[in-house]
Amino acid sequence: MTNSVTRKTEIKIGEKTIKIETGKLAKQANGAVMLTCGETVVLVTAVASKEPREGIDFFPLLVDYEEKFYAAGKIPGGFFKREGKPSENATLTSRLIDRPLRPLFPEDYRNDVQIITSVLSYDQKNLPDIISIIGASCALYISDIPFNKPVAAVRMGYLNGEYLINPSVEELKECQLNIIVAGTKDSVIMLEGEAKELSEEDILIAIEKAQVEIDKIVDMQIQFAKEIKQDNLEKSWQPDQILIQEREKVYQFIKQNYSDKIEKALTIFEKKEREDNLNKISDEIISHYDNEENDNEYSISLIKSSFDSICKELMRKLIVEKEMRIDHRKIDEVRPIECEIGILPRVHGSALFTRGQTQALVITTLGSVRDEQSIDTLEEDASRKFYLHYNFPPFSVGDVKPRRSQSRREIGHGALAEKAIKALIPDETDFPYTIRVVSEILESNGSSSMATVCGTSLSLMDAGVPIKKPIAGIALGLVKEQDNYKILTDILGIEDHYGDMDFKAAGSIDGITAIQMDLKIDGVSIDILRDIMEKSKKGRHYILDKMNKVIEKPKDNLSDYVPKMFIMKVNPDKIGSVIGPSGRNIKKIIEESDTGIDIKDNGEIFITADTTEKIDKAKYLIEGLVREVKAGEIYNGKVKRITKYGAFVEILPGVEGLLHISNLCHYHVDKVEDVINVNDEFQVKVIGVDQQGKIDLSKKELTPKTSRDNKDNGSNRSRKNTSYR
Repeated sequence: MTNSVTRKTEIKIGEKTIKIETGKLAKQANGAVMLTCGETVVLVTAVASKEPREGIDFFPLLVDYEEKFYAAGKIPGGFFKREGKPSENATLTSRLIDRPLRPLFPEDYRNDVQIITSVLSYDQKNLPDIISIIGASCALYISDIPFNKPVAAVRMGYLNGEYLINPSVEELKECQLNIIVAGTKDSVIMLEGEAKELSEEDILIAIEKAQVEIDKIVDMQIQFAKEIKQDNLEKSWQPDQILIQEREKVYQFIKQNYSDKIEKALTIFEKKEREDNLNKISDEIISHYDNEENDNEYSISLIKSSFDSICKELMRKLIVEKEMRIDHRKIDEVRPIECEIGILPRVHGSALFTRGQTQALVITTLGSVRDEQSIDTLEEDASRKFYLHYNFPPFSVGDVKPRRSQSRREIGHGALAEKAIKALIPDETDFPYTIRVVSEILESNGSSSMATVCGTSLSLMDAGVPIKKPIAGIALGLVKEQDNYKILTDILGIEDHYGDMDFKAAGSIDGITAIQMDLKIDGVSIDILRDIMEKSKKGRHYILDKMNKVIEKPKDNLSDYVPKMFIMKVNPDKIGSVIGPSGRNIKKIIEESDTGIDIKDNGEIFITADTTEKIDKAKYLIEGLVREVKAGEIYNGKVKRITKYGAFVEILPGVEGLLHISNLCHYHVDKVEDVINVNDEFQVKVIGVDQQGKIDLSKKELTPKTSRDNKDNGSNRSRKNTSYR
């Protein structure tokens, strides 16, 4: 970073002020800025390699969002006590920063670029993600890294009929909408959000309001960069003209000699056959340049990139000029859909959703409170009772790859599907189970994340989870040439690859629950977005109709393999009595009843077992522990210990009272063991409870007097009088 003079600027967005500073920290980076909103502070750096990476046909951009636990005054959990593998939240935020930046680099730029966002301070009110996106754009734009134009982001909320700009963490908990809008001057470039069945028009209004604020932030970045460029900070990168000329020669050769073959191959319906034919043509072109009689020497990557450009051009031309798609569908037509439920015998719920050549097997598992997912991140310490995992094995696209940890893509797709579903998951009071959903993508050719949404809805209903409404999702694409554009409903993988947009929307019949948009161009207008929204609604309703023919509401009964569950509420002050010293009471109940028991601080006790009889026994034992013992009540007791002066009798689980030797019988007893022994069971009456909770019991009050008792009492009195004399 050549600039060493500290410069500052600030801007007010909504009710909050964002401050930006550069030239003070991380001065060896190509670009570095520190952003502050409230007491949340992030440092964003941008660094590019000195030389391009050889032999690649993609832009190597890497974005890392790093949560520093000290930022919130926390120490990381675990043995090592230092930040390690990125959390799911950190991975999703890294993707969030990456997506609006990637389309804004020059097409031929192949230098490695790394953006690192470090959260240095977090005030629990202002989330770091929005200022991280702004900071990444600003760090790039003031640097010498080629970056076409600045981008900005705003979070929009919707609460009680009002739109909130960058709402606080507390406000977001109540909002019906939580959407991040990123854009350039006058254009939207990225969307990511969730809603509680809001209409398309409500979301469009939020986007329009966000665009106004985005324009302000972009103008601020432009002015900020102008001030810094007074210190002669210039973009030094220039495209390789020789490479451009070579590519143009190869491009023209392929276009003149192979266009007809490529266009014919592109219109083959079956994906594998289409790819095989395109690969044969590519190999034929490479063989031509490998021929010894040919003096031209070009790299394979250059030949393949030129071939790919021709494929892209021809596919887009078919769509824009003829409205002809690869698989011969109309531009607003959804692929054939097949839905099945209950296909796996032992799982709690299952569904298979197939749309064209995209297939998701989705499994639902119901568990207890202990199965909730704990979340320990910089931003929150909480737990989730519903979570969704998405797996994308390589065989789904015919590839061979090692299977290790989940990729950023898998985490991102799973998070999107989870957002789409969670708005309609029942409350814990209505359905106490923890819900885990796993989506196994068995085949993929476009929008497996939306297939996951549809499959999850079916699987949950098959499991008997009382979701409020069925939910479906659909992906749309865009091909835009100048002012002419075509919107593609239910895009294929190749249409995503060669197109300009990947737009996903999920929701119920009544509104949107999740939305995501990524572009490969530098933005789309609100008018195009409105058209996209309308077509996505039509497609979503079509898919819902297909799903409803298989199952339109949750099953009435849970699977026999689902553990039974009962929730009982006790006075929170009695939790200690239920748990007992060192957990003795609760362990005993679990052992005797063969159940699983989870206790919350608010007094809710969750009992799980494989039979209702076991639950009833645990419930009875717990009720005994929390029941208030009162004088005059009668209990079935069991002798636990014997002393010289009496016996301790358990009248409720973990609750013992003293049966004094004088209260055993109506006659005098010399030795307790003459009447009762350890483990004897009989009824006792509570004759007193003192202020410390100590309980006095009587056995004799439940035993009628006999003539023997009177005789014994008389002789006892005689002995006592004689002794007294």
